Amino acid sequence: MLPIDPTKKIFFQRWISEGDLVIVYERHTHMTAVKVCGGSVLQNRFGVFEHADWIGKPFGSKVLSNKGGFVYLLAPTPELWTLVLSHRTQILYIADISFVISYLEIVPGCLVLESGTGSESLAASLARALAPYGHVYTFDFHEQRAALAREDFVKTGLSILITVEVRDIQGRGFPENFYGLVDSIFLDLLQPWLAIPSAGKMLKQDGVLCSFSPCIEQVQRSCESLRTIFTDIRTFEVLLRLYEVQEGRREFSGDDDDGSLGSLPCKRSLYSSGRSNGKEKSNAQAVMPRPCSEARGHTGYLTFARLNSCSGR
Repeated sequence: MLPIDPTKKIFFQRWISEGDLVIVYERHTHMTAVKVCGGSVLQNRFGVFEHADWIGKPFGSKVLSNKGGFVYLLAPTPELWTLVLSHRTQILYIADISFVISYLEIVPGCLVLESGTGSESLAASLARALAPYGHVYTFDFHEQRAALAREDFVKTGLSILITVEVRDIQGRGFPENFYGLVDSIFLDLLQPWLAIPSAGKMLKQDGVLCSFSPCIEQVQRSCESLRTIFTDIRTFEVLLRLYEVQEGRREFSGDDDDGSLGSLPCKRSLYSSGRSNGKEKSNAQAVMPRPCSEARGHTGYLTFARLNSCSGR
């Protein structure tokens, strides 16, 4: 059960084969995970796509339907998998995931414990960060969720780097055979303070723990537990603001030279010019970024702590 098997490496296959999982990209708001089967077809608003035509093509290919419509066939990277996976539980998105991997100091060869597995969006990114020699052991108390997660990791080719086990970490703690061997631990639990004492025993000296909680009351109680054996305790909230970039035409005059055009990153071309009230006026085609009308707000709080080397466990 323990790491690390140096013979296990990810094989990044760039050519689509029978049985592969591909992400069918229609537009940035609509993607679908499809398992390639030679005798199957995909039907959508663009027409009928035969899977047999996909086999042998490189990931990223543009393929045509019987009507001349097209989609792109993309590799199931952790980022894309997060966007198409089944939401069995609340999931972490890319902004939180990248922050977690950075602060947990995940590098190739690390041994990482996670509880709970949930919809497995984080585990896929952890596996890529610690490849090719590291390993993720992820635990979930729900047997059906754990079984579905195992199936998904086989589909995405990450099963050699991720082991899914059924265990109630809040009630039983982590398995004792990880004692003092773990580089990093991630907790996504209703009562993370119950698992913190066990997590402290599993970590190497100077190991790092992260706890994800949606409510500040959970954070406060977790910090009280962390203070007994951890140091450098920090809590973050990652808020993401997206911008839409659109082309538009804007009229301006010579008086705009005072810097008011600083909001226009790029003037494309001048279409017309004339005089109005004695001043030059022109229309310019410009690229204008604007905040999206819909933005994902609060997801949760990320609390990080480092094992105190003087804790004595």
